[in-house]
Amino acid sequence: MEHTNATEKRTLRAITGGSLANLLVWYDWYIYSAFSIYFSSSFFPNGSQTVQLLQTAGVFALGFLMRPVGGWGLGTFADRYGRRKSMFVSVALMSFGSLLIAVTPRYESIGIMAPILLLIARLLQGVSIGGGTGIATAYLSEMAPPHRRGYYASFQYMTLVGGQIIALGQLIILQKFVLSDEALHEWGWRIPFVIGAVLTLFTFKLGDRIQETKAYQSASQKPESEHKWKQLIRHPKAILMVVGLTVGGTLAFYTAIVYMQKYLVNTGGISKQDATLITFVGLLVFALAQPLFAAISDKIGRRPLLIAFGLLGVFTTVPLMTAISRATGNAEILGLLVIYLLILSLYSSISVVVKAEIFPAEIRVIGVGLPHAVTVALFGGTAEYIALWLKNIGHESWFYWYITLAIGISLLMFLFMKDTRTNNKMSGEPHG
Repeated sequence: MEHTNATEKRTLRAITGGSLANLLVWYDWYIYSAFSIYFSSSFFPNGSQTVQLLQTAGVFALGFLMRPVGGWGLGTFADRYGRRKSMFVSVALMSFGSLLIAVTPRYESIGIMAPILLLIARLLQGVSIGGGTGIATAYLSEMAPPHRRGYYASFQYMTLVGGQIIALGQLIILQKFVLSDEALHEWGWRIPFVIGAVLTLFTFKLGDRIQETKAYQSASQKPESEHKWKQLIRHPKAILMVVGLTVGGTLAFYTAIVYMQKYLVNTGGISKQDATLITFVGLLVFALAQPLFAAISDKIGRRPLLIAFGLLGVFTTVPLMTAISRATGNAEILGLLVIYLLILSLYSSISVVVKAEIFPAEIRVIGVGLPHAVTVALFGGTAEYIALWLKNIGHESWFYWYITLAIGISLLMFLFMKDTRTNNKMSGEPHG
């Protein structure tokens, strides 16, 4: 009994430490999107608000192009040297990127170097997040007991969204209680980047909580006869499953998490303050829904939830996005957004554990991280840019159909896949 209690405490400490590290990293990543409506003119002073946001979204999308580099580089490092060490490397890169954005002068001061430094910072953060996603996926899934793997793995998305919630909460406080709109545009947007750089460094204080997983330790004892790349390509079906899982989910996810705030202002016509508050409340509900849906998947399986997401996503995306753009009251907008996010939760709550369950431990981080990063770079990272571009040319509704098509592609895979709760590569691996 004492041994069991000690193991459970070790597992909970590790999952808590890994989740907090994930929270801080994603906070750093999302303060860019949360505050871009205020700092876009500092780096791109020319053009309308839509054009400025379009240029800022372009840098955001380019940062995503480095995610495959991170997925490959940090993924290989994590599968060879451990989840723990690679997590700290990811954190350090993210922290430096935030600091660089915080101290970069305005375009009026240093000209073209301002957007160049912004781009460099986001490229570094893209490497960090590209590798960090696979690392966190493997870490939380390997630490969790098999019968609660979905529940504990869902903490990745819960803390991922938590990063955005903290970023938006910080913006609400600055908007309503601390700074004027002019001050936020002038210099106040730098505050969260400074805070992010400092807070992310506190991850190193979590070192005693973030312990190496037993699954990695067991796999690392096996003699390695092939390079990770050769090992990875021996699992083409699993790679395609990650891509298929991610296509529709990531486009719907980044529409809600990154673009929605701007969509409410730019298309819905509501104030920045109202848009921020609505997005904040909606994401809070979304975050709390993750462990609930994941716990259900531990009971009934992953596949039923994924099929439900696919069907609901295909049939409701266009009506919901259209209704949000035409809604007149904040309560109505929030209600529609929550419906959108609860449908998305059917995917997001279990996507992490499903991807982890289809790869063996020796290539789990790179197996999850690389195809996920490539797919997110192509579909998630470009979501906001494509949405703004279509709006700029007068065909905004085409974006709704684009999301629907992507979810439809994922639905086809959901219909033919096996349920990974009972058919997976983690059976027999030690947990904790």
